[in-house]
Amino acid sequence: MSGTIHGVGLGPGAQDLMSVRADRLIREARHIAYFRKAGRPGHARRIVEGMLRADAVEYAMEYPVTTEIPFSDPRYNARLSPFYADCAAHLHGLAAQGEDVVVLCEGDPFFYGSFMHLHSRLAAHAPVRIVPGITGMSGAWTASGTPISWGDDVLTVLMATLPEDELARRIHDTNALVVMKIGRNLAKLRRAVEIAGKQDCAWLVEYATMADQRITPLADADAVTGYFSILLIHGQGRRP
Repeated sequence: MSGTIHGVGLGPGAQDLMSVRADRLIREARHIAYFRKAGRPGHARRIVEGMLRADAVEYAMEYPVTTEIPFSDPRYNARLSPFYADCAAHLHGLAAQGEDVVVLCEGDPFFYGSFMHLHSRLAAHAPVRIVPGITGMSGAWTASGTPISWGDDVLTVLMATLPEDELARRIHDTNALVVMKIGRNLAKLRRAVEIAGKQDCAWLVEYATMADQRITPLADADAVTGYFSILLIHGQGRRP
């Protein structure tokens, strides 16, 4: 019988914000897989520290490239596509031997996560189950202490990797905003927010729900963490 590959959402970063199902699967798993940058322990692996069984077999999937090549460069996909294919083949091989595998996914597995690239390669060949998780953006607006949207507000989620003019247009046109993948794009994002005329209501949330959580007005931010940083603009829509 084939084993099952579980894409397990870890939530925004705090262990006690995982679902009961995620906690159970992680603690029981004999095979644990997770993505990481070469030479780093990996954010997902760090979140589950102390939760794995003593005999768990870990499979670290190390990206061949992260931010070294622009997304628009053909070499980016040319490097990542065979990497995801190799990772999927390894997991499929374990499942074919009857082994269950838990793939750790920061946030939610189906929300801008690397697991989606495995799912598209595995779903037709092995049983794949998804455990949803609280998204990082949900953790960020909860940390801000202010509702992100009201009434008929339109919420837009953007990647800071978009061109500056497109960022500015979309920021101007929406009521409530979440921007992810900031990192080296902070200066461009700041200009786009200013062009949209919303610099006075933009906030940066870093490491939401984690011990080193930080919330800063965009105007006061000099730099951000490359990964765990999200920009928020709260909606001001209809309310009683």
